[in-house]
Amino acid sequence: MKPARWHDPANKLFPRQVGFTAPPHDFDAAPSDFLRMAPASVGVHGRLLHLPQYDHELSQRADNFHLLEDVVHCMANAGADAVGQVGTNWVHCNGTTPEEIAEFCDRLSDKYETAFHMAGYCLVEALRELGAERIAVNAVYYWPDWRDGITRFLRQAGFEVLYSGNFVDQGFYATQEEVNALTWIFPGSLAEASMVRVAEQAPTADAIVVTGMPNWRNDQGLPQRAVSLAPSLEGTIGRPIVASDLALYWRLFKTLGVAPLGPQGRLLTRLQG
Repeated sequence: MKPARWHDPANKLFPRQVGFTAPPHDFDAAPSDFLRMAPASVGVHGRLLHLPQYDHELSQRADNFHLLEDVVHCMANAGADAVGQVGTNWVHCNGTTPEEIAEFCDRLSDKYETAFHMAGYCLVEALRELGAERIAVNAVYYWPDWRDGITRFLRQAGFEVLYSGNFVDQGFYATQEEVNALTWIFPGSLAEASMVRVAEQAPTADAIVVTGMPNWRNDQGLPQRAVSLAPSLEGTIGRPIVASDLALYWRLFKTLGVAPLGPQGRLLTRLQG
């Protein structure tokens, strides 16, 4: 069980405390992005999964799925109120269904008295929150097996997937090797171009899903994720964007009972009243 002292807010550094975990060998932007938009009452901590050898393969995630419980246990012991798992693919790497992932998250949340949210399942929850039924998937840098896995998962959740394609499918790169060489950081112009391309492939989609954690360079050359670009991109395509990062942040803010600060995309704006 969570140590009893953390049930008294007076013992905590912040009234609301969030823990993040990300795949091995990635310095992840989630703690920084989340903290930038959070009220001062929210504190953030990060913990990477540790594997000496890691090549971002689905089989490696399946083999080390048990490490997620270790993270929740550690964060609960440190007084976290909620834990967010970064990385969309973990929900489908074992061939699991949305129902099985929901049960897994509920079990850990109850066992360690700390809400646990997985980015891939947050996509499902966010789409349901928006009332979306027909969706298009921008699979960005995803390898084909990643793209196909999350597409299956979303269909199992009851959504009609009208289109699902990565940057190679969309015609922006000739090979997956070219995409991989960029290490998940892409030209800023590709953000809008890619969203427009996907929207054109599915003109009747209720929302555009963005998988993974792609980064696009801004005018200063700094990488930015979808959460920073959502308001402008939604204005361009005229539909909600439900990306893995902002869906995870939305779910965490909802659990904490606070709203993000500043201008946000349609999903996060719902928390601002």
